[in-house]
Amino acid sequence: MDEQALLGLNPNADSDFRQRALAYFEQLKISPDAWQVCAEALAQRTYSDDHIKFFCFQVLEHQVKYKYSELTSVQQQLIRETLISWLQAQMLNPQPEKTFIRNKAAQVFALLFVTEYLTKWPKFFFDILSVVDLNPRGVDLYIRILMAIDSELVDRDVVHTSEEARRNTLIKDTMREQCIPNLVESWYQILQNYQYTNSEVTCQCLAVVGAYVSWIDLSLIANDRFINMLLGHMSIEVLREEACDCLFEIVNKGMDPVDKMKLVESLCQVLQSAGFFSIDQEEDVDFLARFSKLVNGMGQSLIVSWTKLIKNGDIKNAQEALQAIETKVALMLQLLIHEDDDISSNIIGFCYDYLHILKQLTVLSDQQKANVEAIMLAVMKKLTYDEEYNFENEGEDEAMFVEYRKQLKLLLDRLAQVSPELLLASVRRVFSSTLQNWQTTRFMEVEVAIRLLYMLAEALPVSHGAHFSGDVSKASALQDMMRTLVTSGVSSYQHTSVTLEFFETVVRYEKFFTVEPQHIPCVLMAFLDHRGLRHSSAKVRSRTAYLFSRFVKSLNKQMNPFIEDILNRIQDLLELSPPENGYQSLLSSDDQLFIYETAGVLIVNSEYPAERKQGLMRNLLTPLMEKFKILLEKLMLAQDEERQASLADCLNHAVGFASRTSKAFSNKQTVKQCGCSEVYLDCLQTFLPALSCPLQKDILRSGVRTFLHRMIICLEEEVLPFIPSASEHMLKDCEAKDLQEFIPLINQITAKFKIQVSPFLQQMFMPLLHAIFEVLLRPAEENDQSAALEKQMLRRSYFAFLQTVTGSGMSEVIANQGAENVERVLVTVIQGAVEYPDPIAQKTCFIILSKLVELWGGKDGPVGFADFVYKHIVPACFLAPLKQTFDLADAQTVLALSECAVTLKTIHLKRGPECVQYLQQEYLPSLQVAPEIIQEFCQALQQPDAKVFKNYLKVFFQRAKP
Repeated sequence: MDEQALLGLNPNADSDFRQRALAYFEQLKISPDAWQVCAEALAQRTYSDDHIKFFCFQVLEHQVKYKYSELTSVQQQLIRETLISWLQAQMLNPQPEKTFIRNKAAQVFALLFVTEYLTKWPKFFFDILSVVDLNPRGVDLYIRILMAIDSELVDRDVVHTSEEARRNTLIKDTMREQCIPNLVESWYQILQNYQYTNSEVTCQCLAVVGAYVSWIDLSLIANDRFINMLLGHMSIEVLREEACDCLFEIVNKGMDPVDKMKLVESLCQVLQSAGFFSIDQEEDVDFLARFSKLVNGMGQSLIVSWTKLIKNGDIKNAQEALQAIETKVALMLQLLIHEDDDISSNIIGFCYDYLHILKQLTVLSDQQKANVEAIMLAVMKKLTYDEEYNFENEGEDEAMFVEYRKQLKLLLDRLAQVSPELLLASVRRVFSSTLQNWQTTRFMEVEVAIRLLYMLAEALPVSHGAHFSGDVSKASALQDMMRTLVTSGVSSYQHTSVTLEFFETVVRYEKFFTVEPQHIPCVLMAFLDHRGLRHSSAKVRSRTAYLFSRFVKSLNKQMNPFIEDILNRIQDLLELSPPENGYQSLLSSDDQLFIYETAGVLIVNSEYPAERKQGLMRNLLTPLMEKFKILLEKLMLAQDEERQASLADCLNHAVGFASRTSKAFSNKQTVKQCGCSEVYLDCLQTFLPALSCPLQKDILRSGVRTFLHRMIICLEEEVLPFIPSASEHMLKDCEAKDLQEFIPLINQITAKFKIQVSPFLQQMFMPLLHAIFEVLLRPAEENDQSAALEKQMLRRSYFAFLQTVTGSGMSEVIANQGAENVERVLVTVIQGAVEYPDPIAQKTCFIILSKLVELWGGKDGPVGFADFVYKHIVPACFLAPLKQTFDLADAQTVLALSECAVTLKTIHLKRGPECVQYLQQEYLPSLQVAPEIIQEFCQALQQPDAKVFKNYLKVFFQRAKP
């Protein structure tokens, strides 16, 4: 072996050596006999360096995984012997190998096993067991090999081909017949032998039992001697977590409902008499988390049994199962309320399913009602934040608590289905008592009280948020709580979590303010002062900006009396903060977007006359335009790139804010009614010069483009005069991404104005195409993924543009480009349909071809088009689906084939018998299609029902492909 290259395997080697080692590895993978050198090195223990040993196993792994069938039977025998002699050497080694080497060796054994067990090596396990016996080193490797085999055969996370899945099923069937009882016996011996002396091996062995139990005969494990030993392990501190997981897997195994019930009950009796149900005596939270998972498994198994028994009409046994479930509820509640969230989280599944049973029962006993109430109290208590929660800097622990809260929310929703009245009464009780004394109550209790009110909206659903009409008792309870919330003064509580919960709840129940509008002013003040948009926490200010815009939008009918006041109070929040003043504004630019939108909504939905609205809109937008002009001049003069970038950012924000104010309008009608067209046209004239700025093109163009999209909706044809010069600037020295974003703008204009923009489109059609082709033809690195992806996206955009032009009845735009250009365009569409393996683009290309055949394919079509149909379009309909990359199992590809069928049908429709004759006598025979298949194809094509032909075409190509 290349000793120099091997030096690079050491993690501390310098990068040149590491590169050389990698190259050497690639070289050995290709070499037909390098594996033999590695096999010899392992068998004869040539190297003591761990990284080289690992490397040798990697080379062997590659050989077994990808090139095994190329070996002769003698060579295959050599690999088997190498592994066994390596295993034998491990028994004598003074020091065990490092874990990473043992794991890699186990993987190679497992790969060889799945390849050879059914054919060449049926005695695989017996050979290994005869080597390892009960030697602790050997047992460790044997167990690792078993785990590696399990992950090859059973692991759900590994994606297997259907061939591999069939092979794996066959291997498992053969193992069940031939060796599983022996394997189980070996596990029993290992557990018995090492349970007191080697906890590591014992725990690994328990993990093996847990893994295999899902697919072997359960009676081999679920019997007295095995279960008693596992229960014994439950009392040994170092083993009990693994023993718990092992019992969980046994309980989880699918089996007859009555047998399952007996198994669970006998386990529970033993666990209970051994004192495991006394949760409060146990201090080890890690063990309790596993135990909670086990109890959850037992509870859910009993529920599955109950469901099956009810379905089968076995009422007597179902009753017994329900009884068994009920006796576990007290334990479940203890685990649910446990202060450790992992322990609590692990039992939620059982709890949720238990409530589902209660929902199905017609009458609940007093005990069951008490259980529902106990679960409800537990959920309310567990929803509460703890002292350690870090609101300013949320990390992993905080994220886990947020996830846990989501699980509790599901329980609360389920409780509402079982007993909505009880839930409403409980929440009301907690809410009222907490808010009475909120000044002296800890923040987490105040937060959870408001949170519960917030959660009721989803737990007790109504359509369109109509919580305050319909069911009188529910409506009045919610109305009472909302009144308390907005009049209690709790919005002044000095903790961000309470403040945020207050605003979230106010917005969620906005319909309350249509019933009691007298509370709107005090809530608006909370939004606008130090409690909301001027809060000391940036997080609160940011969220409030969004919630404020929702509040105003949903209550726009009630806002009229407050509009002037609100606009005055938010004036300073609308400031465009230019980069030079160093002043840190209260809101980020993203938050300001919501404030601008809110201002727009207030003005547009007000009851003011048009000229007043126009005046207010001018006041809102003029400062932006003035700042924009000044900043654009500064950008033109800026030398430093960082300064250029921050100025461009600021210019982009200005355009974004103006765009956002227009969201209040739904169409041109509303803009005209408010007299605002002129203001927006002024904005357009102010912003468009930015397109000719040579600096920071990407960001400026992107902002102006977005504004143009909005203005096409708001100003309609009034925008048209601005489009040609804007387009000209945007097409200057552009990249793939620029074009990709520019084309949707042209598509929007084409689809909206159709014939009105025909002259403009004809003029810019070829310049746009030249820009696209120029970018597509630029050379790129062979393995530059992002460049390839950009080109693919641009190609899609180009075809989408042609589809819009042809689909909007504007084919003359293409026809008027001169014969040479027309042909060039058509050829690109044929290429798109056939040559690029991108089904999304191919589908679009066939849609374009169908449209052009429909428009030009008749007798009076353009000169030479009929020839083009037979020379290029018909062949494309066959060549594309015949390509290896055209995958008929892929949904997008099937859609492309469907459009291909439409294209052929359209050609037949336009050219009639001539088309059938061409296919019958010229084209299909040239593809060596059998005469009877040609006949069949032409008959299907002539069927009046297009669907028949689509289905036929799929079958035709499935048969044609090898």
